[in-house]
Amino acid sequence: MSSLSQHKAFILLLTLVSIAFVWLLLPFYGAVLWAVILAILFQPMHRRLVIRLKGRNNWAALISVMACVFIVILPMSLIFGALVREGASVYQRVGSGDIDFNQYMQQFQGSLPVSVQSWLGDAGFGSLSDISNRLASALEQGSRLIATHMLSIGQNTLQFLVSAGIMLYLLFFLFRDGRSLGQLIRTTIPLSDEYTYKLIEKFTAVVRSTVKGNVIIAIVQGAIGGVAFWALGIEAALLWGVMMAFLSLLPAIGSAIVWVPVAAYLLLSGAYVKGVILVFVGVVVIGLVDNFLRPPLVGKETKLPDYVVLISTVGGMTLMGINGFVLGPLIAALFIVVWSLFRQEQQQEAEMSSRESVANEANEAMPESRGRGTSVDG
Repeated sequence: MSSLSQHKAFILLLTLVSIAFVWLLLPFYGAVLWAVILAILFQPMHRRLVIRLKGRNNWAALISVMACVFIVILPMSLIFGALVREGASVYQRVGSGDIDFNQYMQQFQGSLPVSVQSWLGDAGFGSLSDISNRLASALEQGSRLIATHMLSIGQNTLQFLVSAGIMLYLLFFLFRDGRSLGQLIRTTIPLSDEYTYKLIEKFTAVVRSTVKGNVIIAIVQGAIGGVAFWALGIEAALLWGVMMAFLSLLPAIGSAIVWVPVAAYLLLSGAYVKGVILVFVGVVVIGLVDNFLRPPLVGKETKLPDYVVLISTVGGMTLMGINGFVLGPLIAALFIVVWSLFRQEQQQEAEMSSRESVANEANEAMPESRGRGTSVDG
Protein backbone atom coordinates (compact mmCIF):
# COMPACT_ATOMS: atom_id res chain seq x y z
CA MET A 1 0.00 0.00 0.00
CA SER A 2 1.36 3.39 -0.96
CA SER A 3 2.05 6.09 1.59
CA LEU A 4 -0.74 8.24 0.12
CA SER A 5 -3.28 5.45 0.55
CA GLN A 6 -2.10 4.85 4.13
CA HIS A 7 -2.48 8.55 4.90
CA LYS A 8 -6.03 8.62 3.51
CA ALA A 9 -6.95 5.49 5.47
CA PHE A 10 -5.53 7.00 8.64
CA ILE A 11 -7.48 10.26 8.11
CA LEU A 12 -10.67 8.22 7.62
CA LEU A 13 -9.97 6.23 10.78
CA LEU A 14 -9.26 9.44 12.68
CA THR A 15 -12.56 10.94 11.51
CA LEU A 16 -14.59 7.86 12.44
CA VAL A 17 -13.01 7.55 15.88
CA SER A 18 -13.58 11.27 16.55
CA ILE A 19 -17.26 11.01 15.54
CA ALA A 20 -17.69 7.95 17.77
CA PHE A 21 -16.07 9.77 20.71
CA VAL A 22 -18.34 12.80 20.28
CA TRP A 23 -21.31 10.43 20.06
CA LEU A 24 -20.31 8.94 23.43
CA LEU A 25 -20.17 12.40 24.99
CA LEU A 26 -23.55 13.58 23.65
CA PRO A 27 -25.64 12.30 26.63
CA PHE A 28 -23.54 14.46 28.97
CA TYR A 29 -22.43 17.25 26.65
CA GLY A 30 -24.04 19.79 29.00
CA ALA A 31 -21.89 18.60 31.90
CA VAL A 32 -18.76 18.75 29.74
CA LEU A 33 -19.71 22.19 28.43
CA TRP A 34 -20.26 23.70 31.87
CA ALA A 35 -17.10 22.12 33.22
CA VAL A 36 -15.16 23.89 30.46
CA ILE A 37 -17.04 27.15 31.13
CA LEU A 38 -16.37 27.06 34.88
CA ALA A 39 -12.71 26.19 34.25
CA ILE A 40 -12.36 29.23 31.98
CA LEU A 41 -14.15 31.57 34.39
CA PHE A 42 -12.26 30.48 37.51
CA GLN A 43 -8.88 30.02 35.84
CA PRO A 44 -7.43 33.34 37.16
CA MET A 45 -8.38 32.36 40.72
CA HIS A 46 -6.88 28.89 40.25
CA ARG A 47 -3.58 30.34 39.02
CA ARG A 48 -3.33 32.52 42.12
CA LEU A 49 -4.05 29.48 44.29
CA VAL A 50 -1.26 27.52 42.60
CA ILE A 51 1.17 30.33 43.36
CA ARG A 52 0.02 30.60 46.99
CA LEU A 53 0.21 26.82 47.47
CA LYS A 54 3.70 26.73 45.89
CA GLY A 55 2.82 24.56 42.93
CA ARG A 56 0.60 21.99 44.67
CA ASN A 57 -1.74 21.50 41.70
CA ASN A 58 -3.91 18.82 43.29
CA TRP A 59 -4.79 20.93 46.32
CA ALA A 60 -5.28 24.04 44.20
CA ALA A 61 -7.60 22.16 41.85
CA LEU A 62 -9.59 20.75 44.77
CA ILE A 63 -10.02 24.18 46.38
CA SER A 64 -11.02 25.66 43.02
CA VAL A 65 -13.68 22.97 42.56
CA MET A 66 -15.05 23.63 46.06
CA ALA A 67 -15.14 27.35 45.29
CA CYS A 68 -17.22 26.62 42.17
CA VAL A 69 -19.57 24.50 44.27
CA PHE A 70 -20.18 27.17 46.92
CA ILE A 71 -20.19 30.17 44.58
CA VAL A 72 -22.16 28.78 41.63
CA ILE A 73 -23.62 25.30 41.99
CA LEU A 74 -25.07 25.44 45.53
CA PRO A 75 -26.85 28.82 45.11
CA MET A 76 -28.24 27.76 41.73
CA SER A 77 -29.48 24.49 43.23
CA LEU A 78 -31.30 26.35 46.02
CA ILE A 79 -32.91 28.75 43.53
CA PHE A 80 -33.84 25.86 41.26
CA GLY A 81 -35.44 23.96 44.15
CA ALA A 82 -37.52 27.01 45.09
CA LEU A 83 -38.49 27.41 41.44
CA VAL A 84 -39.68 23.80 41.24
CA ARG A 85 -41.83 24.30 44.34
CA GLU A 86 -43.23 27.51 42.85
CA GLY A 87 -44.01 25.70 39.60
CA ALA A 88 -45.79 22.92 41.49
CA SER A 89 -47.86 25.48 43.38
CA VAL A 90 -48.85 27.28 40.17
CA TYR A 91 -49.75 23.99 38.51
CA GLN A 92 -52.02 23.01 41.40
CA ARG A 93 -53.67 26.43 41.63
CA VAL A 94 -54.38 26.54 37.90
CA GLY A 95 -55.83 23.04 38.06
CA SER A 96 -58.03 23.85 41.05
CA GLY A 97 -59.25 27.14 39.58
CA ASP A 98 -57.63 29.43 42.16
CA ILE A 99 -55.82 31.13 39.28
CA ASP A 100 -58.51 31.95 36.72
CA PHE A 101 -57.19 33.77 33.68
CA ASN A 102 -60.70 34.19 32.29
CA GLN A 103 -61.60 36.28 35.32
CA TYR A 104 -58.50 38.42 34.88
CA MET A 105 -59.29 38.99 31.22
CA GLN A 106 -62.91 39.89 32.03
CA GLN A 107 -61.64 42.52 34.47
CA PHE A 108 -59.31 43.79 31.80
CA GLN A 109 -62.15 43.88 29.27
CA GLY A 110 -64.41 45.86 31.61
CA SER A 111 -61.69 48.48 32.15
CA LEU A 112 -61.34 49.30 28.44
CA PRO A 113 -63.33 52.18 26.94
CA VAL A 114 -66.16 51.35 24.57
CA SER A 115 -64.33 53.14 21.73
CA VAL A 116 -61.35 50.78 22.08
CA GLN A 117 -63.62 47.75 22.03
CA SER A 118 -65.38 48.96 18.87
CA TRP A 119 -62.04 49.80 17.24
CA LEU A 120 -60.80 46.26 17.85
CA GLY A 121 -63.95 44.89 16.26
CA ASP A 122 -63.67 47.17 13.24
CA ALA A 123 -59.97 46.30 12.80
CA GLY A 124 -60.86 42.66 12.27
CA PHE A 125 -59.66 41.29 15.61
CA GLY A 126 -63.16 40.10 16.47
CA SER A 127 -65.05 40.96 19.60
CA LEU A 128 -63.08 41.71 22.73
CA SER A 129 -64.65 38.73 24.47
CA ASP A 130 -63.24 36.42 21.78
CA ILE A 131 -59.81 38.01 22.12
CA SER A 132 -60.01 37.70 25.91
CA ASN A 133 -60.97 34.03 25.70
CA ARG A 134 -58.11 33.27 23.32
CA LEU A 135 -55.59 35.16 25.46
CA ALA A 136 -56.84 33.54 28.64
CA SER A 137 -56.59 30.09 27.06
CA ALA A 138 -53.07 30.83 25.81
CA LEU A 139 -51.97 32.11 29.24
CA GLU A 140 -53.43 29.07 30.98
CA GLN A 141 -51.76 26.66 28.57
CA GLY A 142 -48.46 28.54 28.89
CA SER A 143 -48.57 28.49 32.69
CA ARG A 144 -49.42 24.78 32.70
CA LEU A 145 -46.56 24.09 30.27
CA ILE A 146 -44.02 26.02 32.35
CA ALA A 147 -45.18 24.44 35.60
CA THR A 148 -45.22 20.93 34.12
CA HIS A 149 -41.74 21.45 32.66
CA MET A 150 -40.43 22.56 36.04
CA LEU A 151 -41.96 19.50 37.70
CA SER A 152 -40.49 17.12 35.13
CA ILE A 153 -37.05 18.67 35.56
CA GLY A 154 -37.32 18.45 39.32
CA GLN A 155 -38.21 14.75 39.13
CA ASN A 156 -35.04 13.89 37.16
CA THR A 157 -32.92 14.10 40.29
CA LEU A 158 -30.77 11.07 39.46
CA GLN A 159 -29.81 12.40 36.04
CA PHE A 160 -28.99 15.79 37.56
CA LEU A 161 -26.75 14.21 40.21
CA VAL A 162 -24.93 12.10 37.62
CA SER A 163 -24.37 15.12 35.38
CA ALA A 164 -23.19 17.22 38.32
CA GLY A 165 -20.78 14.47 39.38
CA ILE A 166 -19.32 14.20 35.88
CA MET A 167 -19.01 17.98 35.66
CA LEU A 168 -17.16 18.29 38.99
CA TYR A 169 -14.92 15.31 38.22
CA LEU A 170 -13.95 16.75 34.84
CA LEU A 171 -13.59 20.22 36.34
CA PHE A 172 -10.92 18.98 38.76
CA PHE A 173 -8.76 17.67 35.91
CA LEU A 174 -9.35 20.78 33.82
CA PHE A 175 -8.01 22.87 36.70
CA ARG A 176 -5.10 20.55 37.40
CA ASP A 177 -4.05 19.78 33.83
CA GLY A 178 -5.60 22.75 32.01
CA ARG A 179 -2.32 24.27 30.88
CA SER A 180 -0.96 21.03 29.40
CA LEU A 181 -4.33 20.22 27.80
CA GLY A 182 -4.47 23.67 26.22
CA GLN A 183 -0.95 23.26 24.85
CA LEU A 184 -1.85 19.82 23.48
CA ILE A 185 -4.93 21.21 21.73
CA ARG A 186 -2.96 24.10 20.22
CA THR A 187 -0.30 21.78 18.84
CA THR A 188 -2.83 19.20 17.58
CA ILE A 189 -5.14 21.53 15.65
CA PRO A 190 -3.99 21.44 11.98
CA LEU A 191 -3.88 25.22 11.66
CA SER A 192 -1.18 27.86 11.85
CA ASP A 193 -0.25 29.34 15.21
CA GLU A 194 -1.86 32.66 14.26
CA TYR A 195 -5.19 31.09 13.36
CA THR A 196 -5.19 28.80 16.39
CA TYR A 197 -4.45 31.70 18.73
CA LYS A 198 -7.25 33.83 17.27
CA LEU A 199 -9.80 31.02 17.49
CA ILE A 200 -8.92 30.14 21.09
CA GLU A 201 -8.85 33.82 22.04
CA LYS A 202 -12.33 34.36 20.56
CA PHE A 203 -13.65 31.19 22.22
CA THR A 204 -12.41 32.31 25.64
CA ALA A 205 -13.67 35.89 25.19
CA VAL A 206 -17.17 34.81 24.17
CA VAL A 207 -17.47 32.31 27.02
CA ARG A 208 -16.30 34.83 29.61
CA SER A 209 -18.42 37.71 28.36
CA THR A 210 -21.53 35.61 27.77
CA VAL A 211 -21.50 33.81 31.10
CA LYS A 212 -19.81 36.30 33.41
CA GLY A 213 -21.52 39.38 32.05
CA ASN A 214 -24.91 38.28 30.79
CA VAL A 215 -25.60 35.86 33.64
CA ILE A 216 -24.80 38.46 36.30
CA ILE A 217 -26.99 41.00 34.51
CA ALA A 218 -29.77 38.43 34.15
CA ILE A 219 -29.62 37.54 37.85
CA VAL A 220 -29.75 41.19 38.91
CA GLN A 221 -32.61 42.05 36.56
CA GLY A 222 -34.56 38.92 37.48
CA ALA A 223 -34.10 39.60 41.18
CA ILE A 224 -35.29 43.21 40.81
CA GLY A 225 -38.27 42.15 38.73
CA GLY A 226 -39.18 39.29 41.08
CA VAL A 227 -39.01 41.52 44.15
CA ALA A 228 -41.12 44.15 42.38
CA PHE A 229 -43.74 41.55 41.45
CA TRP A 230 -43.79 40.22 45.03
CA ALA A 231 -44.12 43.71 46.51
CA LEU A 232 -47.01 44.50 44.15
CA GLY A 233 -48.82 41.30 45.09
CA ILE A 234 -48.54 39.61 41.68
CA GLU A 235 -48.99 35.83 41.64
CA ALA A 236 -45.95 33.52 41.28
CA ALA A 237 -43.39 36.31 41.71
CA LEU A 238 -40.46 33.87 41.88
CA LEU A 239 -41.50 32.13 38.68
CA TRP A 240 -41.88 35.43 36.82
CA GLY A 241 -38.59 36.67 38.25
CA VAL A 242 -36.78 33.62 36.88
CA MET A 243 -38.53 34.12 33.54
CA MET A 244 -37.30 37.74 33.46
CA ALA A 245 -33.78 36.60 34.31
CA PHE A 246 -33.95 33.98 31.56
CA LEU A 247 -35.25 36.46 28.98
CA SER A 248 -32.70 39.09 30.05
CA LEU A 249 -30.14 37.03 28.16
CA LEU A 250 -31.74 38.40 24.99
CA PRO A 251 -30.46 41.88 24.09
CA ALA A 252 -32.81 44.76 23.25
CA ILE A 253 -36.05 43.08 24.41
CA GLY A 254 -35.10 41.00 27.44
CA SER A 255 -37.24 41.13 30.58
CA ALA A 256 -39.67 43.63 29.01
CA ILE A 257 -41.45 40.64 27.47
CA VAL A 258 -42.71 39.85 30.98
CA TRP A 259 -43.18 43.13 32.81
CA VAL A 260 -44.64 45.24 29.96
CA PRO A 261 -47.83 43.13 29.56
CA VAL A 262 -48.27 42.99 33.34
CA ALA A 263 -47.85 46.76 33.65
CA ALA A 264 -50.33 47.30 30.80
CA TYR A 265 -52.84 45.04 32.52
CA LEU A 266 -52.44 46.88 35.82
CA LEU A 267 -52.90 50.28 34.19
CA LEU A 268 -55.92 49.26 32.11
CA SER A 269 -57.56 47.41 34.99
CA GLY A 270 -57.51 50.53 37.17
CA ALA A 271 -54.50 49.70 39.40
CA TYR A 272 -52.77 52.90 38.35
CA VAL A 273 -50.35 53.13 41.28
CA LYS A 274 -49.12 49.57 40.86
CA GLY A 275 -48.88 50.02 37.08
CA VAL A 276 -46.85 53.22 37.36
CA ILE A 277 -44.54 51.64 39.95
CA LEU A 278 -43.93 48.62 37.72
CA VAL A 279 -43.27 50.85 34.69
CA PHE A 280 -40.80 52.90 36.75
CA VAL A 281 -39.00 49.77 37.95
CA GLY A 282 -38.89 48.29 34.45
CA VAL A 283 -37.78 51.40 32.57
CA VAL A 284 -35.56 53.13 35.12
CA VAL A 285 -34.19 50.49 37.51
CA ILE A 286 -33.92 47.45 35.22
CA GLY A 287 -32.94 49.64 32.26
CA LEU A 288 -30.19 51.38 34.23
CA VAL A 289 -28.87 48.04 35.45
CA ASP A 290 -28.46 46.94 31.85
CA ASN A 291 -26.86 50.24 30.77
CA PHE A 292 -24.43 50.40 33.69
CA LEU A 293 -23.45 46.75 34.10
CA ARG A 294 -23.28 45.50 30.52
CA PRO A 295 -20.35 47.68 29.31
CA PRO A 296 -17.91 46.82 32.15
CA LEU A 297 -18.99 43.17 32.48
CA VAL A 298 -19.44 42.27 28.82
CA GLY A 299 -17.46 45.05 27.16
CA LYS A 300 -16.29 44.77 23.60
CA GLU A 301 -14.80 41.29 23.91
CA THR A 302 -17.29 39.54 21.68
CA LYS A 303 -17.38 42.32 19.04
CA LEU A 304 -20.73 41.00 17.86
CA PRO A 305 -23.60 43.26 16.76
CA ASP A 306 -26.70 43.14 18.94
CA TYR A 307 -28.81 41.63 16.18
CA VAL A 308 -26.32 38.78 15.71
CA VAL A 309 -26.32 38.12 19.47
CA LEU A 310 -30.13 38.16 19.53
CA ILE A 311 -30.57 35.78 16.58
CA SER A 312 -27.80 33.41 17.67
CA THR A 313 -29.05 33.32 21.27
CA VAL A 314 -32.65 32.61 20.30
CA GLY A 315 -31.56 30.02 17.74
CA GLY A 316 -29.16 28.36 20.16
CA MET A 317 -31.73 28.16 22.95
CA THR A 318 -34.35 26.82 20.52
CA LEU A 319 -32.05 24.02 19.36
CA MET A 320 -30.05 23.26 22.52
CA GLY A 321 -32.07 24.57 25.46
CA ILE A 322 -30.36 26.51 28.24
CA ASN A 323 -26.91 25.58 26.89
CA GLY A 324 -27.74 27.44 23.70
CA PHE A 325 -27.34 30.88 25.25
CA VAL A 326 -23.61 30.14 25.35
CA LEU A 327 -23.26 27.92 22.30
CA GLY A 328 -25.34 30.17 20.02
CA PRO A 329 -23.20 33.32 20.34
CA LEU A 330 -20.07 31.13 20.43
CA ILE A 331 -20.92 29.53 17.07
CA ALA A 332 -21.76 32.96 15.63
CA ALA A 333 -18.48 34.44 16.87
CA LEU A 334 -16.41 31.56 15.52
CA PHE A 335 -18.30 31.83 12.21
CA ILE A 336 -17.34 35.49 11.91
CA VAL A 337 -13.73 34.84 12.95
CA VAL A 338 -13.26 31.98 10.48
CA TRP A 339 -14.65 34.00 7.59
CA SER A 340 -12.56 37.04 8.56
CA LEU A 341 -9.45 34.83 8.57
CA PHE A 342 -10.46 33.45 5.17
CA ARG A 343 -10.87 36.99 3.82
CA GLN A 344 -7.51 37.96 5.28
CA GLU A 345 -5.92 34.95 3.60
CA GLN A 346 -7.52 35.85 0.27
CA GLN A 347 -6.22 39.43 0.55
CA GLN A 348 -2.72 38.21 1.33
CA GLU A 349 -2.77 35.90 -1.67
CA ALA A 350 -3.99 38.75 -3.90
CA GLU A 351 -1.21 41.03 -2.61
CA MET A 352 1.41 38.34 -3.18
CA SER A 353 0.17 37.69 -6.73
CA SER A 354 0.21 41.42 -7.51
CA ARG A 355 3.75 41.72 -6.17
CA GLU A 356 4.86 38.74 -8.25
CA SER A 357 3.30 40.24 -11.39
CA VAL A 358 5.05 43.57 -10.74
CA ALA A 359 8.35 41.77 -10.20
CA ASN A 360 7.89 39.77 -13.40
CA GLU A 361 7.16 42.93 -15.38
CA ALA A 362 10.26 44.58 -13.94
CA ASN A 363 12.39 41.55 -14.83
CA GLU A 364 11.04 41.54 -18.37
CA ALA A 365 11.75 45.27 -18.75
CA MET A 366 15.37 45.00 -17.57
CA PRO A 367 16.80 43.24 -20.69
CA GLU A 368 15.05 45.73 -22.99
CA SER A 369 16.54 48.68 -21.11
CA ARG A 370 19.96 47.05 -21.20
CA GLY A 371 19.63 46.53 -24.97
CA ARG A 372 18.69 50.15 -25.52
CA GLY A 373 21.62 51.27 -23.40
CA THR A 374 24.06 49.16 -25.46
CA SER A 375 22.81 50.56 -28.75
CA VAL A 376 23.13 54.12 -27.48
CA ASP A 377 26.68 53.52 -26.30
CA GLY A 378 27.52 52.06 -29.71
